[in-house]
Amino acid sequence: MLHPTEEIRMNSPRTKPGWRRLIATLASASLALAGAAWATTPATAASSITNGDFETGSLTGWTATGTTAVTTSGAHGGTHAAMLGSTSPTNGTSSISQSFTAPSGSPQLGFWYAVTCPDTVTYDWATATLKDTTANTTSTLLPKTCTNGAGWKQVTSALTAGHGYTLTLSSKDDNYAGDATYTLYDDVQVTGSATNDFSLTDSPASATVNAGSAATTTVSTAVTAGAAQSISLSASGLPTGASAAFNPSSVTAGGSSTLTVSTAASTPSGSYPITVTGTGTSATHTAAFTLTVNGTGPSLLQVSSDPFTNSTSQHATEVEPDTFAYGNTVVSSSQVGRFTDGGGSDISWNTSTDGGTTWQHGMLPGITTWQGGGSWARVSDPSVAYSAKYGTWLITGLVIDANANGAGVSVSRSADGLSWQNPVLAVGNDGQGYDKEWIVCDNSTGSPYYGNCYVEVDITSSGNTVIMSTSRDGGATWSAPLSPSGTNTGLGGQPLVQPNGTVVVPFSTDGTSIRSFTSTNGGSSWGATVLVSSVSSHGVAGGLRDGEGLPSAEIDAAGKVYVSWQDCRFRSGCPANDIVYATSTDGTTWSAVTRVPIDPTTSTVDHFIPGFGVDHATSGATAKLGLYYYFYPNTNCTATTCQLEVGFISSTNGGATWSTAQTVAGPMSLAQLANTTQGNMVGDYLSASVVNGKAVAIFAVGKTPTNGQAFDEGMYTVTGGLTLRSGTTPSATGPVRYTAPDQPRLRPPTVRR
Repeated sequence: MLHPTEEIRMNSPRTKPGWRRLIATLASASLALAGAAWATTPATAASSITNGDFETGSLTGWTATGTTAVTTSGAHGGTHAAMLGSTSPTNGTSSISQSFTAPSGSPQLGFWYAVTCPDTVTYDWATATLKDTTANTTSTLLPKTCTNGAGWKQVTSALTAGHGYTLTLSSKDDNYAGDATYTLYDDVQVTGSATNDFSLTDSPASATVNAGSAATTTVSTAVTAGAAQSISLSASGLPTGASAAFNPSSVTAGGSSTLTVSTAASTPSGSYPITVTGTGTSATHTAAFTLTVNGTGPSLLQVSSDPFTNSTSQHATEVEPDTFAYGNTVVSSSQVGRFTDGGGSDISWNTSTDGGTTWQHGMLPGITTWQGGGSWARVSDPSVAYSAKYGTWLITGLVIDANANGAGVSVSRSADGLSWQNPVLAVGNDGQGYDKEWIVCDNSTGSPYYGNCYVEVDITSSGNTVIMSTSRDGGATWSAPLSPSGTNTGLGGQPLVQPNGTVVVPFSTDGTSIRSFTSTNGGSSWGATVLVSSVSSHGVAGGLRDGEGLPSAEIDAAGKVYVSWQDCRFRSGCPANDIVYATSTDGTTWSAVTRVPIDPTTSTVDHFIPGFGVDHATSGATAKLGLYYYFYPNTNCTATTCQLEVGFISSTNGGATWSTAQTVAGPMSLAQLANTTQGNMVGDYLSASVVNGKAVAIFAVGKTPTNGQAFDEGMYTVTGGLTLRSGTTPSATGPVRYTAPDQPRLRPPTVRR
């Protein structure tokens, strides 16, 4: 029947003029399909229709064709309804559709509609169909209907539990210019009793490892219907020689577990689809995890070991390496025999004269009481430089007294990197406290200050005031220290020298910014500090001592400075760190911060402690860059579950694009690393040097101790270094998704000896 105010067209075909209209006043009758009296009581289970009430303000979850929109005018429930067609004529056929699965029990589909149709069902109408995709049958829920002003009506239909369905809601307008037909739909829902159910996902859904290494992923569950249930986890489809372990092995729906897939050195290369299965009391679900296994990882060589046995420090431990190369010679140094509250029993020297293929090592004499008749109780924070003018290798150390206070900076020298003299003191022994020194020498023959060497250190007893000392005789004697002007407190400065003799010193403030300052007169004075960038960083899990944002700095042949650090600005919510960098050609003006594209910003990988290397024979758009770094494959780990690894990535076009990242070492557990009062330690910093197109770095690796030792943490390298390769993954300076100064720290800023 027609609504009392409904208009219908009569008689002649529509292509002829002179339409006659008849206003029919007819009694309303209830629809055969469903009465408007079906109560909208709360459902016994959540609807399996997505956005059935359109309260998202959009058609999210629906597939739309024709003229469709969401309106806030005249909704049935809430404030929004779907509108098919419009108040303007010539809308044609419009529809929205959605597929769903009927829940268990006695499910029922229901929806509301309101038609505005000032024509007849011959020409304009609303209609709805339901296709049972399991049985491959289609039924018409709403026959062609044309009413005007009848208000909201409801349609219901019984469903078969477990069957798949596609619901299509339509409105037809014959495009006649004199009247517009449209239909509102609202409150589409499926009701019925649901059994307990859950979802199962893993993140990341894929990983790449070298044979002999392990990958981790977080397996997450959630209640999707009913109540939570216990879920047992298992994995299948593992490659030969691989094993899978879940921690924990079962969860209650809503909980998560860490899956570790460990491969053997003999595991064949390839890509393996692993099926993660969650078996509950009422349902079973699976998730896919793709593991790509590369051939056996790069050949690692242990370059040194801890020879000490004093009971006051931890053995066998070596931490915090620095590396410098000149020609084919590479010299590195590290702390050996780490004390819990700062420093080591001595500093090692590790030297290769063939570009990092073979190595010799020993301990620096004359620094500590534990080696060669020195007078200091401990020593820390080694760094390496070479003076080409004087043909001298130099290793600095932070000497520590019997009260565990940083007392000054020692400089040990060698003509060949193999035989070392007793040290001289460049700074300190004056009652003040010091921390985190670094050394560099001017090796550009065109520089007016060729041969100068510069030491940076901060005075902890003066609020971490940064100071500089200069040597003009190859490190034999050193000037009185000077400070830059302006904001001059910080930590971890790494001076670099440009070809024109300008010294650029980037440093960290309190972990929330990187600043720099320069000298253009050979260290006679130092300019004011400038901001390189603010720092937004994620607190590294497990209590690992990570340097908390200390920079790693390098320079190319033209004097372009690269400063890298860990930062989370490119990740929404700061869930993990990337390695980022900024560049400058004068040390005063700095570029936008660039992200190294090791993996997607949506990954669960946390990256930290960068070691940046640049081929000093290259520059600009052809500069060759190499980056070593530590990382957790899964940032959401604990002190007992974190798996620490070493990675590497490179660029041959100045950082425009990067190679595929590779795993170099690990995984290692935090318990395999030296203990300190600031967390388990591999080092506050890392570095890399480029020799003959290969990046050479020394890095700490922890292994399972044997022979009753508490540790087996030594210094390792990739034999011969890693080739700097080109790649196609572009770097990026945006979008920036996190702008807070810093995440809450796991521990406050402090000295890091």
